Amino acid sequence: MGTVVLKLTKEKQETVISDFAQQGISPPPYARFAARTTGCILTVYNSGKVTFQGQAAESIAARYGTPAAKKAPSTASNSLPADFSSWSVVGSDEVGKGDFFGPLVVVAAYVDQSKIELLRELGVRDSKNVSDPEIRNIARDLHNVVPYEYRILHNPEYNRMQRTMTQGKMTALLHNSALNGLFDQLDTPPQAILIDQFAEKTTYYKHLSGEARQVKDNVYFSTKAEGLHVAVAAASILARAIFLKEMDQLSRQTGTEIPKGAGAKVDQVAASLLLRYGAERLQQWTKFHFANTKKAQALAEKRNRP
Repeated sequence: MGTVVLKLTKEKQETVISDFAQQGISPPPYARFAARTTGCILTVYNSGKVTFQGQAAESIAARYGTPAAKKAPSTASNSLPADFSSWSVVGSDEVGKGDFFGPLVVVAAYVDQSKIELLRELGVRDSKNVSDPEIRNIARDLHNVVPYEYRILHNPEYNRMQRTMTQGKMTALLHNSALNGLFDQLDTPPQAILIDQFAEKTTYYKHLSGEARQVKDNVYFSTKAEGLHVAVAAASILARAIFLKEMDQLSRQTGTEIPKGAGAKVDQVAASLLLRYGAERLQQWTKFHFANTKKAQALAEKRNRP
């Protein structure tokens, strides 16, 4: 079955909708129109992307445009099989480890080999190379394309756990939990699992030593895994979109636009919140053991001086 994805202007989207109005069917979430015709199912997404799937996909899509030139896939890691990028894989990645404000988020996403080309056409790639607005748009499309499971470790629970364990162990526990949750959804197991490496394999499983259910079969670990299989890139984008939503909520709660990361701007905002709400409230919104806490306290004291 062929798949073609086009990014069309609003005028061309309207043309597609008009041409297939008679064959319209109920569209999936985040789409404004869908139709089923002989040899093709087409979907017009709110993001402006239009997908054509089926034996007649290429011929029908050709009426409206041609796909953007494809980028060559990244070279696979030496530790992975040569054809790994074409396998059906579960990818797992996390977001928020280095951010003072906001939670730690992990997503495990399954990409069947039949969906790999579709995800590439939808713009799925390393989330570090994608702007936040585009992250949100791609994540909306992914929500209906790939099965995934996520875990959010909010700041109060993060700070409680941090008293007795490292951030690495917390991250490993979240990955394992998300993977188990995803496997409970899947009818057939993937060919492999690829985790974006944040710890050595032996250390990762040492962190999981007390867990009754440990995902161990066909698990690979690699740095820069987003470039080795689109499943990890999809997990990265979904995790980032969830993190951004959490940060939006945090900004509403505090009445202040909350910056990402752990730089000087973060210290300034944290100091303002410390003066306005106190240390107890700040702890509910941050990873309190970060050095930013002491920096914010010093800034707050300086502002309070007569």
